[in-house]
Amino acid sequence: MATNDALHGKFEVEIIKKTVVKAQGSLPKSHIISLSNLDLLSGRFPVTYIYFYKSPCSIDPLNKTLKSSLAQCLGHFYPFAGRISQNPKSEEPEIICDNCGVLVIEAQSNIPLKEFDFYNLNKSLQGKLINIDPQFPVQVQITNYICGGISMTFTFDHALGDASAFSKFLITWSEIAMGKKISCSPDHSRNLRARDPPSYDPSFDEAFISCTMEEIRTMPTIGTLLKRLYYIDESSVKRLQLLACANGSKRTKIEAFSAYIWKIMANAIEKNHKYCKIGFLVDGRTRFSKNHNSMVNYIGNMLSLAFGETYVTNLKQGSVADISDIIHKAILKATNEAHFRDLIDWVECHRPGLMISKSVLGLGGPAIVISSGRRFPVAELDFGFGSPVIGTVCSTIERLGVGYINQRPGARGDGSWIVSAILWPEMVEALESDPDRVFQPMNVDYIQL
Repeated sequence: MATNDALHGKFEVEIIKKTVVKAQGSLPKSHIISLSNLDLLSGRFPVTYIYFYKSPCSIDPLNKTLKSSLAQCLGHFYPFAGRISQNPKSEEPEIICDNCGVLVIEAQSNIPLKEFDFYNLNKSLQGKLINIDPQFPVQVQITNYICGGISMTFTFDHALGDASAFSKFLITWSEIAMGKKISCSPDHSRNLRARDPPSYDPSFDEAFISCTMEEIRTMPTIGTLLKRLYYIDESSVKRLQLLACANGSKRTKIEAFSAYIWKIMANAIEKNHKYCKIGFLVDGRTRFSKNHNSMVNYIGNMLSLAFGETYVTNLKQGSVADISDIIHKAILKATNEAHFRDLIDWVECHRPGLMISKSVLGLGGPAIVISSGRRFPVAELDFGFGSPVIGTVCSTIERLGVGYINQRPGARGDGSWIVSAILWPEMVEALESDPDRVFQPMNVDYIQL
């Protein structure tokens, strides 16, 4: 764990240099990309991924290599080097592709990596490893530690894309840095169009809402949000999946994991709640075509939310297998083309304005959203100085109407998981005090620093 100095706020990071890196290569003329309906639904807020590396090499030549390979990568992902601005007529954001560039921050920490508090992220990140400049939809911070190790944080405006889009960007960047052949030919078409005339199932009016920024600012929120990082051993993952399959149905690891969390959640909410929800982010890229690879390189947002809801008593009394069955049925409702077509049309019928899931806005009772990052690159993200010892997603969002849990493979490649959580204190206590000890607080022994 971290030293007392780091835990008591003496961990400091000094900004050494700021550079704007612009795209290089054959670029299209300056133009505007209108956001798709699913981009508008995802909204605008920063999403940050952070990776830690052991003592790679001298930082100066490292930074030169990273910047030159970033410039080449931006030649393929040119919208990421643009600006996001509000269109005065439509009142909707749009991407201005004028190659304003990506902000790269070089920084120096006053501690070695082994003293970084990898478990309690509330004080470790914001204002230190994550600096938000609204002028740049993509920002990178390279932080050097006194042990020679580094961390790299990548912050994206969600209007640019979702986790799948960002993973393509980061993998392409690492491939260029390593001198490898690029595996992605990005599709920047944003061609998710509504039908004419648009139509949708009435249930979408119950699940989503058109709102104002003021309503988002004043939404019912969880009073205190704790940002924590955990690991889960492979043995726990396998055990949960066996429990989820006890009724004879085949269930995925994420369904089993979610059932366990939902059951714990039932005991961690106020007693006056009869119902509670669990939500899942669903990627639509394989839902729009019989050829599942046809949209694999689509850059933008192609996400929906599927929610399951049941009585708290059902969760307390039911088995992991019973709860997994509820989750499986909830996810099935969103994993098809018809769902995404209806969602695109629903947004079309409610433009212009902001649109969001009612549950995410904090309406309809307590809820936790689960995001699976099993395909997001971790160990693969080598820029020429070795694989990271740990990689995860983090957030600077201060107001949330739901809890949030993100799961992804550990960098060790041993089947363990890294889990990033933004939860209320009672839920954190319930997870950490569970006798099965599925959630283990992240520490330097797991990371093997």
